[in-house]
Amino acid sequence: MKRVVSVSLGSSSRDHKVELDVLGQHFLVERIGTNGSIEKAVEIVKELDGKVDAFGMGGIDIYLHGSENAKYMIRSSKPLVHAAVKTPIVDGSELKNVLERRVVYFVDEQCDVKIRNKKVLLVSAIDRFGMAEAFDELGAKLVMGDLIFSLGIPIPITSLKLLRAAAVVLMPALCQLPFSWLYPVGGNQDQITPKHGRFYQRADIIAGDFIYIRKYLPDNLPGKIIITNTVTPKDVELLRERGVKMLVTSTPDLQGRSFGTNVIEAILVAASGKRPEQLTKQDYLKLLDDIGFKPRVENL
Repeated sequence: MKRVVSVSLGSSSRDHKVELDVLGQHFLVERIGTNGSIEKAVEIVKELDGKVDAFGMGGIDIYLHGSENAKYMIRSSKPLVHAAVKTPIVDGSELKNVLERRVVYFVDEQCDVKIRNKKVLLVSAIDRFGMAEAFDELGAKLVMGDLIFSLGIPIPITSLKLLRAAAVVLMPALCQLPFSWLYPVGGNQDQITPKHGRFYQRADIIAGDFIYIRKYLPDNLPGKIIITNTVTPKDVELLRERGVKMLVTSTPDLQGRSFGTNVIEAILVAASGKRPEQLTKQDYLKLLDDIGFKPRVENL
């Protein structure tokens, strides 16, 4: 049996464990949250290094991407990366651009939701550049909330050109900050403070990282479509209560839970038997198709 472990800086309340068969191989897949402690995450990785087939790094990225070809390493992630000496460790970023570009086209082509002229709030585009480009290619009226949701500055970014310019200026400095300044970790992921409601209410589609979406979630979101990554059954019920019409996740439902892209990427790496640096985007797409991993769609 192969074992994949996602070590996350997120809340342990979101932990989950499943067994599944992938390409004729039996997998144990588990997520371990450390409630914001990098030290505990490093300890777990060191303890399991060489004993598991692949690590996912959750709740933090190794890199932030200013474009497909420009990336900046996050200083806070270095101890985790260096802790994995024998076992490959991935943060989902290589798969994310492939998978999340694909899910936007999937919604447009197979969910009876035409993206053209839809008002889209993408809560953070720096870590989802492929998704941002796909919305732009399909003619969405795109608002990117990187300044709003990461820095608390209520200024929307409305073009990819502006996003790239902001990334060039801001990324080198932002990547040196403690990651908890940029993204909710630990118990902060369980807190909702309704704020910036006008950006949610103006949108037909709210997309991107679910922790960011949840962070300022309004009490009422009637008729909205959510396109995101990982949700628990509790998250699904929360969206249902607030009137969301449709939920689409870029990753599949694995026994009641959609895992993050770091987990899916780790599964693909372990299933392939290769190191992450040996896999191309085309390899990931073929593996996804061979396994049959498809987006999850729920009409709420």
